[in-house]
Amino acid sequence: MGGFRKWAVYLVALAGFTAASASAVPVQTEHTVSQLVAEGPAVPGQPLWVALDQKLQDGWHTYWINPGDSGLPTEVNWTLPAGWKAGPLNFPAPHRFTTGPLVNYGYEKATRVLARLDVPADAKPGSTVTLTAAANWLICADVCVPEDATLTLDVPVTAGGTPDPAVAPMFAEARAALPVPSPYAASVSATKAAVTVRLAAPGLTADQVKDAYFFAENPDLVEAGAPQQLAVTRDGLTLTLKPTGRATPGPVNGILEVTELVNGQPTTQALAIAIPADGVGAAPAGGGMSADTGNAPVLPLWQAVLFACLGGMVLNLMPCVFPVLSMKAMALVRHQGAHARLHGLVYTAGVLACFAAIAIVLMALRAGGQEIGWGFQLQSPLVVAVLAYVMLLLGLSMSGVFTVGDQFMGVGQGLTQGDGYAGSFFTGVLASVVATPCTAPFMGAAVGYALVQPWYVALAVFLALGFGMALPFLALACSPWLLRHLPKPGAWMERLKQVLAFPLYGSAAWLVWVFAVQVGAPGMTGILVGLVLVGFAAWLYGVTHYAEGWGRRGGALAALAALALAVAAVVPQAVGNAAPAADGKAVAMTDGFEAFSPATLEKLRADGRPVLVDFTAAWCITCLVNERVALSSDTVHQALKSHNVALLKGDWTNRDAEITRVLQAHGRSGVPLYLFYRPGQAEPDVWPQILTESQVLEAVGTLPKQSASAR
Repeated sequence: MGGFRKWAVYLVALAGFTAASASAVPVQTEHTVSQLVAEGPAVPGQPLWVALDQKLQDGWHTYWINPGDSGLPTEVNWTLPAGWKAGPLNFPAPHRFTTGPLVNYGYEKATRVLARLDVPADAKPGSTVTLTAAANWLICADVCVPEDATLTLDVPVTAGGTPDPAVAPMFAEARAALPVPSPYAASVSATKAAVTVRLAAPGLTADQVKDAYFFAENPDLVEAGAPQQLAVTRDGLTLTLKPTGRATPGPVNGILEVTELVNGQPTTQALAIAIPADGVGAAPAGGGMSADTGNAPVLPLWQAVLFACLGGMVLNLMPCVFPVLSMKAMALVRHQGAHARLHGLVYTAGVLACFAAIAIVLMALRAGGQEIGWGFQLQSPLVVAVLAYVMLLLGLSMSGVFTVGDQFMGVGQGLTQGDGYAGSFFTGVLASVVATPCTAPFMGAAVGYALVQPWYVALAVFLALGFGMALPFLALACSPWLLRHLPKPGAWMERLKQVLAFPLYGSAAWLVWVFAVQVGAPGMTGILVGLVLVGFAAWLYGVTHYAEGWGRRGGALAALAALALAVAAVVPQAVGNAAPAADGKAVAMTDGFEAFSPATLEKLRADGRPVLVDFTAAWCITCLVNERVALSSDTVHQALKSHNVALLKGDWTNRDAEITRVLQAHGRSGVPLYLFYRPGQAEPDVWPQILTESQVLEAVGTLPKQSASAR
């Protein structure tokens, strides 16, 4: 545009600002004239609405919250007087701009973005305050230019006041451009191929509705440039959209633009849609995996809590929990009546405290963008190493190498005197920590539901899981009849205690193996040295525990120093370290499995082969038991081979955001997850979390037999 014409446009734009906003100086940038406008004076304790009023050069446009296929949204950073607060920006409904295959969302010619400012109750009438907004935006035509401006507005503070009549039409127009809350209920579901938005509007007919378009606030939800297919039925309207494959479960917000015929004339209305996480089906699966609401049902809260409680009870039967619970097997033999009930309640408190802590950390990390799930702490090599040390210490204690206190009450005994209630509490904590590698029946749906709910709902589900885990021991402690039928104390207790040390040694060995898988063979030196130091600390504490004076204190201090050195020995390999790619593939490709990748899965399915995908982790004992019991026999191998089933394994031992998204897409928060893709079937069969050989053979047996040459 020539210089004269350009300046003429700006003069017209400046003339378009209202005289009432004279105290706010318009700021001119290359393609925009911007100004702050207040709806009236500031009144103490009442909200004040302010508009960012922008006039755009002809042929140029700015962008909405979601800019579409390209662009950046307008942003405002406020500098306000003390006590003032700014709410979120309220954008008008956007327009669509098409450039070749790209679709963008935004505004042309002019736009007004509203913001609510909360005026503090102690603002002084008669004073004048200065509001400052640092605004930045991207404005585009054939080229895009980032622009910014620092805008100021002087606002008088009065004891009472009404909106300025000079700017009332402008604010009325700005509010009329905002989307209105939808009068109809909306829902969303998703598969690999489509995101479906449904509006329950039985009053609408196909003759009335001429067009509809959904502007999603989240740019990762759907492809802006893809067509949106409209269907109108007697129950309402449905839009079928193309997913990006990048979205994660969560609320869905946006604007549904509906064009209706009213008296023969098309009328467009922008409806604000806000769908909470519990109204959303499975989010689009990342990396080529697929999901729908059939695989990830939305549970009612009562059912999720019930499933969590049942799953927690079943956790007590898992081999990863038994070594710790075995330490409590003898505790109630020494106690009766109220004393035993108190130990049961304290143990339950320890379990609940640990589950609450795990839930809070898990939700906080996920809110911060971390793609993690159930058992996330065992994806940290440092946590695995420390747990291996704890298991070894407990085993050495039960073998008599050292004794903490006069009676054995489990981990934490040394933190208390007399009754040893801290021992019961910390035994509950430790049992909860080592239970997280396990996934029991009912747990998958419950925990998957919890992780897409508000924090208070998620916390309730996790506490129900913990209560279910503690319930059998609590019931035993509170039942006089059961306590009377427990074996009487005797010499057998010492021998049993020594026998029960060996499951703890086995758990320590298993954790060392997990550590090796996570950091690779070269990182094993640190944890092996650490185990020697832990053994030395236990022996040193044992031989000096009954010494006098400085001998006893010196032994304890030296033992603590050895434990500190044991932790330090694994830190270089554990912190920020992961197994080399070669090691990970070696694990994933055992027993005929190939390493999972979306591309490999899609290629195998395109070839018409059935595919079994096993999502597992080295620290998941449920996974390892399933692989040993249900997937490793010669009979199963022969059945899989005769039906030409391709085998893929997704190794979640270390954090993997892609696998996390697949788990979430199927309503799961942790492993194991078994997906069985049949040829010609869009969605996979989801196998149970506890597998048997007969279940695998039955599922595979329904396939037609193929020869290996069919590959």
